[in-house]
Amino acid sequence: MGPIVDQVQSDGQAPARTGVVVIGGGIIGVSTAFFLAQRGVPVVLCEKGHIAGEQSSRNWGWCRKMGRDPREIPLAIESLRLWQDMNRLVGAETGFRQTGILFLCETDKDVAENEAWLEHARAHQLDTRMIGAAEVMELAPGGTMNVKSALYTPSDGRAEPQKAAPAIAEAARRLGATILTGCAVRGVETAGGKMVAAVTEKGRIACDAVVLAGGAWSRLDGAPEIAFLGHAFGVRKRLDGGYTIANREASIVEIVPDSFRLFFDFLPILQMEWRTLRLRLGSRFLAEWNTPGHWPLDRPSPFEAMRVLDPEPAASINTAALAALARAFPVFGQARIAQQWAGMIDVTPDVVPVIGPVESVPGFFVATGFSGHGFGIGPGAGRLMADLVTGDAPVVDPAAFRLSRFTDGSNPRPMSGV
Repeated sequence: MGPIVDQVQSDGQAPARTGVVVIGGGIIGVSTAFFLAQRGVPVVLCEKGHIAGEQSSRNWGWCRKMGRDPREIPLAIESLRLWQDMNRLVGAETGFRQTGILFLCETDKDVAENEAWLEHARAHQLDTRMIGAAEVMELAPGGTMNVKSALYTPSDGRAEPQKAAPAIAEAARRLGATILTGCAVRGVETAGGKMVAAVTEKGRIACDAVVLAGGAWSRLDGAPEIAFLGHAFGVRKRLDGGYTIANREASIVEIVPDSFRLFFDFLPILQMEWRTLRLRLGSRFLAEWNTPGHWPLDRPSPFEAMRVLDPEPAASINTAALAALARAFPVFGQARIAQQWAGMIDVTPDVVPVIGPVESVPGFFVATGFSGHGFGIGPGAGRLMADLVTGDAPVVDPAAFRLSRFTDGSNPRPMSGV
């Protein structure tokens, strides 16, 4: 069972025509729809399941500039600027609080890696700094860890994944956007080399552009307010008083047919993160093997057969994270697990998202591959996508996010130590 997400009701009918169709009701899709509607652009958002049903409600909820790939830092800065004003912008509670974030340094290697990243932060005049063990204990009291230092950004914060995307979607609707849930897009139509329509299970929608944006309530007295990261855990206080806890050192990688086809593209990140990855060959292999790559647009699509990706959580990984956190901060020994969930993350070979046009199909735009950190930069990504769709001056330079970087000889690679 996935996390409990604030419900967004679907509008009744799909209009025959609109300006832009946004495919996907996660944080990127709803932010794109919001910023387009804010500019008066007619927009329809289509979500095959429910708003924030997948990774946008299953993430850590961190909104950070700290630790970003240098290519993402300008977009992260813009996103934090938007998060700080988000509750007012959308007229609802998104859970954003500017509490700061800590990356705990337990080894000399941790210190060296974070100090190396800090050089990138200085170029952008971030408020990130290294702090000593005494200040760590002041910011995150009650810990028993023998930390050497920490990387600290006071202006970073947290938001509520189960609230934020629904609140932004409702705000987009109030600005005139149409929100269609339970509405899979089966495909798109082009004419003369340009985008002309999206074909949904609720009917054909003529349009000028398409944006593809698809991919514990226990209260603890005395636990820290700040979000922080250790070797075996990441933790964030929730708006309801509980805590969301995740395991930093264990990610399950399902072996699927594309694992072989794309093996060499992803080999650098596989080598970099090998210690934290657990390869698994299971039912997902056959599921993807049997999923067609093409289908008639007048027939049900695979998106209608699978409305929400809701993988079973690996309880051993989650309980290991809680145990590690309780050893470091004994107050969490009181914690009881109220709910567990897992998510499926869309990853690019360089762990940097694709945000931009598909040059071979005018009017078709893609925002995907956020590699597990799309929630925090979601508002900025939506703002950037709205700029690109409307032809306005982009809020940040989109060159680092272009799709063509994988085919133009750039040979993009993930950055270590971030």
